[in-house]
Amino acid sequence: MANQGQSADRGLEGLTAAAKSAANVEGAKKGLPPVHLWNPPFCGDLDIRIASDGTWFYLGTPIGRPALVRLFSTVLKREGDKYFLVTPVEKVGIRVDDAPFMAVEMQKDGEGRHRVLRFRTNVDDWVTCDAEHRLRFEQAKDGGLTPYLHVRADLWAKVTRALYYDLVDMGEERMVDGQSMFGVESSGEFFAMADAEQVRAAR
Repeated sequence: MANQGQSADRGLEGLTAAAKSAANVEGAKKGLPPVHLWNPPFCGDLDIRIASDGTWFYLGTPIGRPALVRLFSTVLKREGDKYFLVTPVEKVGIRVDDAPFMAVEMQKDGEGRHRVLRFRTNVDDWVTCDAEHRLRFEQAKDGGLTPYLHVRADLWAKVTRALYYDLVDMGEERMVDGQSMFGVESSGEFFAMADAEQVRAAR
């Protein structure tokens, strides 16, 4: 794909064809390709970058075809701190500035301990926030918090700032391991954002 002697364009075309082939095979099962089962040879890096806002770039230019971005997202794999696009026969490295996905829409069913939150990613996957798809909150550079949602297999979606404010609005204080924490509940799980005292002081 991205071996020496091959052009980058040919590499992208080859990757697209291989990803489509993998998707067609798995399409009958109505599931994502089993990238965790594939261990093809590493074919080098391809100049694809996922920016912090979820935009995919190829050779510095945004990929303007949502269907192509969606296709590539189905064969995305993380190994340690590195990201790869993987098919049964090829594996190429790409760059990810922050998280590979963005959570851009949220649906809420129920309240309190009966609340269930579902998030839509920028590639149109719907993820129910629960014990297997957790929310985590990291300190942002501006002093606030940035939420991330676990999508699958160590791949995370950064939650948009607007949805973060929605999460804060439905937040509550609870005791977690003897400490008062501020957080939000979904699917019977409580996801702590920060120390409750610090949250009260900031308000």
